Amino acid sequence: MIVFDLRCGNAHVFEAWFASSDAYAGQRERGLIHCPMCDDARIEKAVMAPNIAPKGDRPAGPPPEAMKAALAALAKAQREVLAGSEWVGTAFADRARAMHVGDADPAPIHGQATREEAKALAEEGVPIAPLPLPVVPPERAN
Repeated sequence: MIVFDLRCGNAHVFEAWFASSDAYAGQRERGLIHCPMCDDARIEKAVMAPNIAPKGDRPAGPPPEAMKAALAALAKAQREVLAGSEWVGTAFADRARAMHVGDADPAPIHGQATREEAKALAEEGVPIAPLPLPVVPPERAN
């Protein structure tokens, strides 16, 4: 596994894990990588800080195998939770707000919201939470 700092066309920087550099290049060419903040598909590698070994008096981070296992477990748990949830796409903010005020029956949903929409929902007291890993919309899944 390899991690890259990526930047979208709107200058959002985010981190993503890939099996290899070739896997990143293939996914990028097929338009499968999207910014988790704005859904922009104009993705480039961002400048990354070098991985410098810790000082002798500091413990090293977890080994790559442990990180890979932890990410796999997180991805599995997220898939299981989302299996009982309805994908509502960009209608997420409207649906969540409607359920909160009683205009729609409560149900587990997931979808996309802009940073501004998420902030407004939180300010209105609508219970929302970001997902720890990006979710591929059903129409983009391969």
